[in-house]
Amino acid sequence: MTAYQQMTPAQLAQEVKVLREKFDEYKNMGLKLDLSRGKPDGSQLDLALPMMGVLKETQDFMTETGFDSRNYGLLEGIPEARRLMAEILELEPDEVIVGGNSSLNLMHDCVGIGFVHGYPGGKGGWYKEGNIKFLCPCPGYDRHFAVTQHFGFELVSVDMKEDGPDMDAVEELVKDPAVKGMWCVPKYQNPLGITFSDDVVRRLANLSPAAPDFRIFWDNAYAVHDLEPGKGDKLLNLMAELKKAGKPDMALFFTSTSKISFAGAGIAAVGGSAANVAWLKKHFGLQVISGDKVNQLRHARYFKNKAGVMAHMEKQAALLRPKFEAVLDTLERELAPAGVASWNKPRGGYFIPLDVMDGCAKRTVALCKEAGMVLTGAGATFPYGVDPRDRNIRIAPTYAKLDEIKTAASLLCLCAKLACAEKLLEQAKA
Repeated sequence: MTAYQQMTPAQLAQEVKVLREKFDEYKNMGLKLDLSRGKPDGSQLDLALPMMGVLKETQDFMTETGFDSRNYGLLEGIPEARRLMAEILELEPDEVIVGGNSSLNLMHDCVGIGFVHGYPGGKGGWYKEGNIKFLCPCPGYDRHFAVTQHFGFELVSVDMKEDGPDMDAVEELVKDPAVKGMWCVPKYQNPLGITFSDDVVRRLANLSPAAPDFRIFWDNAYAVHDLEPGKGDKLLNLMAELKKAGKPDMALFFTSTSKISFAGAGIAAVGGSAANVAWLKKHFGLQVISGDKVNQLRHARYFKNKAGVMAHMEKQAALLRPKFEAVLDTLERELAPAGVASWNKPRGGYFIPLDVMDGCAKRTVALCKEAGMVLTGAGATFPYGVDPRDRNIRIAPTYAKLDEIKTAASLLCLCAKLACAEKLLEQAKA
């Protein structure tokens, strides 16, 4: 097949005609496909069902210290759950607070605490200082950006490179005292699927921000989500590097079991230095007496430790690998010859990123919707929902069934080719 950029106007016109006919065939199929969000499917959720039976008798609800998990108390979480989440985050148990079911909730609260009260080392609430800026590596996680936008912060885009955020840019931007924080998804980043290199982690740990209460929001959502057990990416321990640099307060660490056990019914954790943990407990204690310790105990008893979590995730990986392979195989077969798109091949996480030709992402997503398939909106992976090159599309292959994934991937490729061929034909005529 001739690459689209090498086609003559006549060839492009013929290609558009053929693609349009195939597109109409899909439209007539009455499809209802959804690849818009990274949700676990029912078979993944079923894997954790035995957890529901671990607490039956009164004595089962007692923690290892003899505390009744059904009662008030232990704002920081039960010891078993703190130890489990600390292993996942690669922190010490006393550096972790186990909260409710949502890490996003914890991140929202931590942003709010900074906004109203600031963090240790600063001068109080960020709101007092006027314009507040937050660094947003992009493409990135839309809900991160939405939280800081909700508080009225200025979102500052930082380009993602093959090994993580552009650190030359980050090091320059943090010289501005208005820059109070930075979002990071360091392993299998949403949506690119890349893992921060050791060099990037070390440079982050050695930042010298002008704002003394600057915080890195380290959302390690996919810490244990390898697609091939034993062959996953390795992420350098940021806290260890921060301690070496003498800057242990500069990051807050987040994760949850929402994509490990039950989405919306797992446990979430935030971690950090002793100063950060004490600060957060002071503020958390005003809004809740304690989290759901019964759920914490259920998770701790079932998984026991990180090794137990990893064994569980091997079963999940067996379910997810065929879906990722189906998408990647289709992209290679359908899009590579056309030469109008590029993509990563992540070794874990929940997403596959697709970059189509500049100016074609919105058109591709719109065509998919017209044919019965919903994708995350084009531009959603950028601050304010604006992709300056209009090229990035996030593919979420986890929720749909395998046969639906294959159909969806073929339709996506068709729509991408049609959008790009139309664009090139339009340019040729201009």
